[in-house]
Amino acid sequence: MMSQLRTWGHIPLILLVSGVSFAAAQEEQWLQYCSAPEVSLPGIDVGWRQLEVTSRAPTGVELPDFETQGQLFAKWPTPMVPAGYLWIAVDRSGDPGLYDQLYIDTDGDGHLDDETAVPNRLMTQYNVFFGPVKVVFQIEDGPVSYHLNLRFYSSGDRQSVYYSSGGWYEGPITVGGAKMACVLWDGNTNGAFDDTSLDSSESDRIQIKQNKNPVTLFVGRYLDVGGTLYQPEIARDGAYVKLSPAADVPRGRLRVGPGVTTVSAGGENGLFVLTPEDGICSLPAGTYRTYEWTVARKDDDGKNWRLVGRGASRADSFDVTEGEVTELAIGEPVVATLKANRGKGAYSFQQSLRGKDGEYIELTCNGSRPPAPRLRIKNKEGTYDRTYSFAYG
Repeated sequence: MMSQLRTWGHIPLILLVSGVSFAAAQEEQWLQYCSAPEVSLPGIDVGWRQLEVTSRAPTGVELPDFETQGQLFAKWPTPMVPAGYLWIAVDRSGDPGLYDQLYIDTDGDGHLDDETAVPNRLMTQYNVFFGPVKVVFQIEDGPVSYHLNLRFYSSGDRQSVYYSSGGWYEGPITVGGAKMACVLWDGNTNGAFDDTSLDSSESDRIQIKQNKNPVTLFVGRYLDVGGTLYQPEIARDGAYVKLSPAADVPRGRLRVGPGVTTVSAGGENGLFVLTPEDGICSLPAGTYRTYEWTVARKDDDGKNWRLVGRGASRADSFDVTEGEVTELAIGEPVVATLKANRGKGAYSFQQSLRGKDGEYIELTCNGSRPPAPRLRIKNKEGTYDRTYSFAYG
């Protein structure tokens, strides 16, 4: 389900080339707003975030006439309202019963007594799903809509509210004279679309697709499209983007480990997917964290092997200084560990691959997971000698 909530159409940006400058680079390129109860955007991680709940009613908040007793309350953080959050309450339509109704401060006035209960759309053993729920932010240009998908989880003594964005912006834009598809995603699900951060989980996402190849990047000071660097301006509410060619950008160099074929580094400057030449690559000066790296090579039998490292330590950031070289210890070797657990009459084994900074390693051969390893067991006397084949699972 998609809903376009704005009445204006797309305003195209025409980039007129004269030397190396773009005369119309500051024009706004408008996007369309969409919403759905279950969002699936290729190349974009659409996940859930958790809110802690409390049984204590919020002080100074006018509440609706609940049908039962024992409501639970939570706060959804958003910079789009003066208070910095919106109150949520979950209620039961029967006593006793499941928490199958939800209230949220949709108009941002700090109260819930003027709200209507949101019915659930799906119930499972432990979860009750709501949404997409529309909330309205009052911004300088007037009201703007945003949608949240919400999930109430209950199992034993554990109760939580989970939330995920139910709305995004998309549409065609013109970059360097070429028409491309653009998607804006609220990566940290706080109602704004222009958040930048050193922490990738707190950065919003912008996806640019030319032909059939989408590239998803962090929202940041810069945007690399096809090797050309732009300075983006993204509306706080996500309604439009502006792209200006970046000039006189201070740059430093990054030296990576031998054999590294690609590395992506992200921070407030944005996300850069780099292909080192002789172990060296260039990017704008700033502070970064490694997002992903790959090592690819072909063996003697012509098979294509690929290592991908993800999930390096969040505390391990590095600085790129103008005119200097920064050493980044990524790539091989990786460490393989094997754990054996003895159960009732059987052993179970767990194999893992980790990088130098604790990265999770994915290993593929010709694009697929290679066959599971085999284990040979032989006793000292040589009377027992068998080879077993592992299976993933």
